[in-house]
Amino acid sequence: MTKIRHAFENKKAFIAFITAGDPDLETTEKLIYEMADKGVDLLEIGIPFSDPIAEGPVIQEADLRALNSGTTTDKIFEMIERIRSDISIPLVFLTYCNSVFAYGTEKFTARCEQIGIDGLIIPDLPYEEMEEVSPFCEKHGIDLIELVAPTSQERVYKIAKASRGFLYIVSSLGVTGVRESINTDLSKIVEASRSVSDIPCAVGFGISTPEQAEEICRYADGVIIGSAIVRIIAEYGRDSVIPVGEYVRKIAEVCHK
Repeated sequence: MTKIRHAFENKKAFIAFITAGDPDLETTEKLIYEMADKGVDLLEIGIPFSDPIAEGPVIQEADLRALNSGTTTDKIFEMIERIRSDISIPLVFLTYCNSVFAYGTEKFTARCEQIGIDGLIIPDLPYEEMEEVSPFCEKHGIDLIELVAPTSQERVYKIAKASRGFLYIVSSLGVTGVRESINTDLSKIVEASRSVSDIPCAVGFGISTPEQAEEICRYADGVIIGSAIVRIIAEYGRDSVIPVGEYVRKIAEVCHK
C-alpha cells in the first residue's frame, strides 16, 4: 500500500491544494507546515504554469503571481527537498504535460522520487495517453492519479483500474472554482469505481464550505479543496498562514468526525 492510500485509512481524507510560489516560496513553505499541522491528510502542490487549462480565474491568477515572483520548477524541488523530512503527510504535484515533457519525463519523475513526492496529477493527460508518463512513474514509485469527469461514466471502469493512489472525481463540468452547490450525482461514479477497484475516491472542483465537504464525505472517501484556499492566500498574501490554517482546521474537523 502506498503512502497516499494510507491517507485514507480509517477516515475520510481532506486533500488541500496550494500553488507553489504564491505569493512566494517562503510563504508556501510556511503554509505547508501550517496545513499539515491543522489536519490536512494529503497536500496537492501546484507547479505554476502559464496556461493551466483546468483552472478557473482564482488559480490562474495564483499561477501568474507565482511566476512573477520568480518561481521555477527547480526552486520548488529544492524547497520540497529542504522540508520533506519534517512533513509526514503525502505530497502530490499537480502539473501539466508541457511542464513534465519540457523538463524531461525521466528526469522529472526521478527528481520527484528523490525529494519524496508521492504522486502526480496531470489534468491535461488523457487516459488514452497515460503511457507517455505512467512507466516513468512506476519506475520511480510515483502514483499517477487519474481524473474522472461527470461525463466519463462510460470510461470510469478503465480509469479507476488504471489510477494509482486515489481516483480524482471532478464534481462539475468546467474549470476549478468555488461553486454555490454541487448538483452532479457523483455517487454513481463512486459506485462504478468501487465495482472494479478498491482505490479511494476523492471529489474536487468547487467545494468550499464545511457543509459541502460533509455532504461529499457521505459517499466519497475524501474531499479536495483548492480555490477556496487560494482565495484566502490572494486576500492575505504573506499574512495568509494563520487564516488558511483556521480554514483548513474547520474542514478537517468535518472530514474526520
